[in-house]
Order: sequence, then structure tokens, then C-alpha cells
Amino acid sequence: MRARHVHIEHDFAKSPERVFTYLSEHENLADVFGAKVTRLEDGEGARNGVGSVRQLQIGPLPPFEETVTEFVPPERIVYRITKGSPLRGHVGTMTFTPTPNGGTRFVYDIRIASPIPGLAPIVHAALTRSITRSLDGVEREA
Repeated sequence: MRARHVHIEHDFAKSPERVFTYLSEHENLADVFGAKVTRLEDGEGARNGVGSVRQLQIGPLPPFEETVTEFVPPERIVYRITKGSPLRGHVGTMTFTPTPNGGTRFVYDIRIASPIPGLAPIVHAALTRSITRSLDGVEREA
């Protein structure tokens, strides 16, 4: 089972606080992932923090759950798929770094692996396309 990695870097004009706040809201991730996103559980100490759980459903596929495992405002969010997916070892990491002009350097890394032959490359391509297309909308909405 070979892992694939999505790696996206993008500069936003808005501050890390604004971009982090926007992308930490589970419901705002629907356009980013091209999925229906439903909040299942709030985090410990912060609504979107460690322990918060969201359910994603992409088209007619069965839903799956992601749980936030690290939450450091406004610097870093880490999550894992924790239920209902044929992906294994899936970890997403979003980092938000201030730029000299007051904006944000956003780096998004996602590890994807599956025991189902051919699934990881398909998910890799779909996520890369969806996330890249959503970045202008994140800039407008954040």
C-alpha cells in the first residue's frame, strides 16, 4: 500500500488569523473538499479544536468521519480520518505562516493510502483539483 501526498502552497492577502478562522470551521470546508460536510461533535475547549468531528460525504459514496487531532490557532490544524473510509493512514495538515506583507503562506499536506488498488491516485487527483479551485473563494470569504 503506497502512500500518495497532496501538497499545496498558496499565499493569501489576508492574515493568518482570518484564514485560520475560516478554514477551521468545518462547514466552510464543503467547497474545499467538494463534499457535504456535517459537524458531528465540538472539540474540547474550542468548537473546532482537538476532538471535533466532521462527517464528509462525496456524491453517492458512503460518508466518513474526520477528527481534529491538533489545533494551534492561528498556526496549525491536523486531522485524521477516524471512521468509514477505505483510506488508511490519512492525515491532513494545514499550516498558516505570516508573510512580510501581512498575508498568509498556507501549506496543506495530505497523506493518502488505501489497500484498494488505484484508489489513492484517484483521491489524490480529486483533492488536488478541488482544493486548488477553492482557494480564490477562501480568499474572498475569509
